[in-house]
Amino acid sequence: MLGQGRHTALALVSLLLLSLREATPIEVPQDPKIQQDLKQPPTIVKQSVKDYIVDPRDNIIIECEAKGNPVPTFSWRRNGKFFNIGKDPRVTMRKRSGTLEIGFRSGGRPEDYEGEYQCFATNDFGVALSNKILLRVSKAPLWPKEVLEPVVVTEGSPLVLTCNPPPGLPPPFTFWMSSAMNPISQDKRVSTGLNGDLYFSNVVAQDAHTDYSCNARFLFTHTIQQKNPFTLKVLTKEPYNETSYNATDPYGGRKVSESTPTFLSPSGSESSKIVQRDEQLLLECIAAGLPTPTVKWFKKGGDLPGNKVKFQNFNKTLKIISVSEEDAGEYVCMANSHLGSIRHSIFVQVKAAPYWLDKPTDLVLAPDENGRLVCRANGNPKPNIQWLINGQPIDTSPANPSRQVLGDTILFRSVQMGSSAVYQCNASNQHGYLLSNAFVSVLDMPPRMLGPKNQLIKVIENNRTFLDCPFFGSPLPELRWFKNGQGSGLDGGQYRVYINGTLEIKRARTEDEGTYTCVANSILGSAENQVRLEVKAQTRIVRFPEHQSAIRGSTARFNCKVKSDPSLPVTVTWTKDDKALYLGWRLRKDDESLTIPNVNEGDEGTYTCTVKSEIDQDSASARLTVLEEASLNPSLSSALPPDRPDPPIDLDLSDPAARSVRLTWIPGNDHRSVITEFLVQFEEDRWEPGRWQNLSTYPGDLNSVILQLAPFVNYQFRVIAINSVGQSQPSRPSPRYKTSGAAPDVIPRGLRGWGSKKDNMEITWEPLLDLERNGPNLQYNVWWRRKDVGEEWSNVTTEGSKHIIHNTETYVPYEIKVQARNEFGQGPESNVVIGYSGEDKPTDAPTDFRVSKVDSTKANIHWKSVDPNSVQGEFKEYKLYYWRESSIVPGLMVSKENKTKGIYSTTSEPSGILSDLVPYSKYKMFIVVANRHFEGPPSNTVEFSTKEGVPDAPRFFRINRRSFDTIYLEWDKPLEPNGILTGYQLKYQTVNGSRVGRQQLETFLPNMTDFTLRLPDRSTRFKFLLSALTQVGAGEVFAEESPHFTNEGLGNNTERTVRVTQQPPIRVADLIAGAAYRLRVYSHEFNSISSNYFNFKTQAAYIDQVDIATQGWFIGLMCAIALIILILLIVCFIKRSRGGKYPGGCCVTGFAKYLVRDKKDLPLDSVDHKDQDGSFDYHSDEDNKPLQGSQTSLDGNVKESDDSLVDYGEGGDGQFNEDGSFIGQYTVKKDKDETEGNESSEATSPVNAIYSLA
Repeated sequence: MLGQGRHTALALVSLLLLSLREATPIEVPQDPKIQQDLKQPPTIVKQSVKDYIVDPRDNIIIECEAKGNPVPTFSWRRNGKFFNIGKDPRVTMRKRSGTLEIGFRSGGRPEDYEGEYQCFATNDFGVALSNKILLRVSKAPLWPKEVLEPVVVTEGSPLVLTCNPPPGLPPPFTFWMSSAMNPISQDKRVSTGLNGDLYFSNVVAQDAHTDYSCNARFLFTHTIQQKNPFTLKVLTKEPYNETSYNATDPYGGRKVSESTPTFLSPSGSESSKIVQRDEQLLLECIAAGLPTPTVKWFKKGGDLPGNKVKFQNFNKTLKIISVSEEDAGEYVCMANSHLGSIRHSIFVQVKAAPYWLDKPTDLVLAPDENGRLVCRANGNPKPNIQWLINGQPIDTSPANPSRQVLGDTILFRSVQMGSSAVYQCNASNQHGYLLSNAFVSVLDMPPRMLGPKNQLIKVIENNRTFLDCPFFGSPLPELRWFKNGQGSGLDGGQYRVYINGTLEIKRARTEDEGTYTCVANSILGSAENQVRLEVKAQTRIVRFPEHQSAIRGSTARFNCKVKSDPSLPVTVTWTKDDKALYLGWRLRKDDESLTIPNVNEGDEGTYTCTVKSEIDQDSASARLTVLEEASLNPSLSSALPPDRPDPPIDLDLSDPAARSVRLTWIPGNDHRSVITEFLVQFEEDRWEPGRWQNLSTYPGDLNSVILQLAPFVNYQFRVIAINSVGQSQPSRPSPRYKTSGAAPDVIPRGLRGWGSKKDNMEITWEPLLDLERNGPNLQYNVWWRRKDVGEEWSNVTTEGSKHIIHNTETYVPYEIKVQARNEFGQGPESNVVIGYSGEDKPTDAPTDFRVSKVDSTKANIHWKSVDPNSVQGEFKEYKLYYWRESSIVPGLMVSKENKTKGIYSTTSEPSGILSDLVPYSKYKMFIVVANRHFEGPPSNTVEFSTKEGVPDAPRFFRINRRSFDTIYLEWDKPLEPNGILTGYQLKYQTVNGSRVGRQQLETFLPNMTDFTLRLPDRSTRFKFLLSALTQVGAGEVFAEESPHFTNEGLGNNTERTVRVTQQPPIRVADLIAGAAYRLRVYSHEFNSISSNYFNFKTQAAYIDQVDIATQGWFIGLMCAIALIILILLIVCFIKRSRGGKYPGGCCVTGFAKYLVRDKKDLPLDSVDHKDQDGSFDYHSDEDNKPLQGSQTSLDGNVKESDDSLVDYGEGGDGQFNEDGSFIGQYTVKKDKDETEGNESSEATSPVNAIYSLA
């Protein structure tokens, strides 16, 4: 039976809970008419603090204010008994209020009224209670009279001078001073403890004084009481001389025995401390010793909360503000010197008076409706929840079948009229209590319409339209819409009815015009209202203004023809460059156009036509460009050029008003360029004195304008004239003009609410600008309340631009608004903005994390989503962490860099694709859920392997031409083989300009990385395509073309890096003759350490040394030259034999000298100074240029070309060319002296002279 009864009770509770889910509390609108007729139980709106300490010199005022309908009456209890106010002539109660005033003009002692007070506010519907107010009178007792013996202490010893102030209420603030009212100097050695005692870590001779006096300051009475002074005598082992004292040696060179650190406070090796939640924690460690010890603080098992910790009293006091439960634990202070160290452990316990988790709120229900009151609080220890009704324990109240108490919840079912009451929830533990009133009001009210009657709404055709019909009733009425009083209710299709009574017409048409009636029905009656809808044609511009150019002095005209609804009056306005256009006497405007006669430079700009009706508008723009007219007078070209205008003069102020004043000035000389604009600037002397700011600009044909000003500003003005050349100098300032103050008229901008911690919300906004203050003492009113829970607004007034709400639930929405105010009044309130309290770490991890469909570079991933409530913040994404664990290729090292990928999905079983994976590798990954600030715990870790793929391109591919008929190819394995290499394939074909030959294919084993190709012709060029192979196929292609003409040429913009280990200078080899290079030296280990780039160009060399002796044209030329020389020799010998004057040697030598030209060795010796272990790189921007004859290898060895120039002019043996042909001696001399001494003998051989041309 007992078990069966328990099941029945559980079933009943479940049934009640299910039925309550359907009940929605009634939200009473703040309409004055509704509030006036609304019967409501009392609500406490103002009361004194729980612990109320008063000044005995003042009258006692105990506050208690309440609201309700009917107006509540008030009564008091003192120390749990009825307090009869009428019997005590000193006690009065304010009218229409429960506030008590206790006066002592006719005598009496405030102490006689100490005790516990509680206010009761009562009307026909219930009783509301105030907190229990403990009234105490402030006390400032005197010091006990005592005779203090002199304190004698040995130099270097520790000392404590006790204070023991008299107990006051509240406790006094203590400090130490001398009889001359000078503070006792404190430092690392001498300091005051939390108990008021004066501590000396070690005493020095200078501490000997006769007037160490402890003082107690009592805050309420504003009095200071002084204890009899201490006399301190210091015994020294050696004579003391004051002149020998200095801060670094306080003992003046005397020998004072040192001592290890000990603690003066607290005593022992450990102690404990209990602190209340949200209070401040003060821990103290004062150490003795010589030299003075240093104190440090630690927390075992964690770090000190850096954002809340402050160190005071020369590091002897640890202060933690706003203590929370996580601040509990063991704190360790350590005092150390060079003689040793000592530790003391303080075990901190955090207790908590009750604090709200879910505070009960007022509940308004209609008859037969359901509801609940919830009262949840937390604390340490956990608080006890007690319910009261109208101030009496609910257990002793008469039984109510519609009410059931279930711990911290009261359930109401089918409430009836007459059951309205005020319920009190009392949450208490040994550290304090919370008391909250929440009334349950059973309300029956016939339907009422709250909006204006018979409203006329005009809308534009084809626009979405909303017709409002605010209403109220209890029980909540059912609302229906009708058109023209006919048909059934409007809902569905073109119409949609919202829960607040608003009717939406999705697309208004002409046939939708008519009278709409909204009818609210309930069991208590009905109410209706009408809204008349008129659908109007759109206002639009049918003939737009067009861009145009006009010659200076001509007339320009802009069209603006408008079509609108005939029943809607429209206005047409023109602006120029987004500023109001002043027509003046020159410009003309009619219904369809704007005419600008006598166009000048100032008329150039963008003109906008704007047409407005009472419900819509349209606009169109066009630009006017002013052209210079042709000069009719040639003398004009010699006129003076235009210049900047002179500044305006004679500024005058008139027509003063609260926020405006008229400014008039006389324009200065325009210097041959029309003034197009005046700029008015202002300066004020309150916020930014001396800084001139732009106020407004005006057309150049105005010299008197009304300035719109801000309140509470002391202005002065100046004017600047502007023409086509530029701005004038500013005018002289006007007289000052001060506007009167006013309430702010600007709403603070940038209002937002966000959590910086998991249990707070920071409300921030942009402060008003200086010129928006409108008066002194600017402050801000801030309101906030939980969204959708029906609680009342909380508010605070602050001077800053931020307010922090503490002890919030994690990530809950709040409604917030802000308002500026000053001495003249309050400004407009901002719109309600939704803010959120702080986020916390998500508690759940995604589950069933798995992978599917894995190929070489992609994998499909799947998981099950987390509960949205566990995110504890705004859902941002699921964050995937993955890394490459290893490569399946044997021996290949990989980077295990952690990578992430964010995936946004709100489905119950999300999925995604992970791409850009490396083939043939093992991967690991897990996934977490993330909000805006935190990430949750990881899911299960998944391992998978990607399939084999095609390899990357070979690491490098070099083409070297080592001789005229062979090319040497060299490459290296790919950095990422992406599988098991099966070999390489090389495709190549001849190239000649745009023509290519037949492609050929070579394949190689995976261990082969070079290939030699024999050329069919020395000038043949090839294009090579090299790729690595796996079982999947060929990988990325590395394409290169063979160099021509030169040894191992570099391509266009090719970069080469050479590692260097020897000290500079370094010889750079294998360069292209006649090519431009950029070279730098950098550190191989630290790439950021680098020299600047150095640009240079190698010297030109001759084209590839083709065997010239085998060329036909060369053989023919040599034969012709030999024939001419032979003829000349014959002629010379004939002349000589006949007695001629021409010796044969002279003829031949002169001809040889004419043919010979010098050759010089042009070696490249590039040197870049760099430390050991440096590197350099260089690249060329010219391709296919020949190397010079002499080259230098990277190892510094010089290799001579076969055709060396070393022996020029030196004689010596002949050499053989590559094909074995003989080259004769070179005869060119390197300087004039050598030539003159040997030319006759060298020229006797014609062969020598001929080969000097090579």
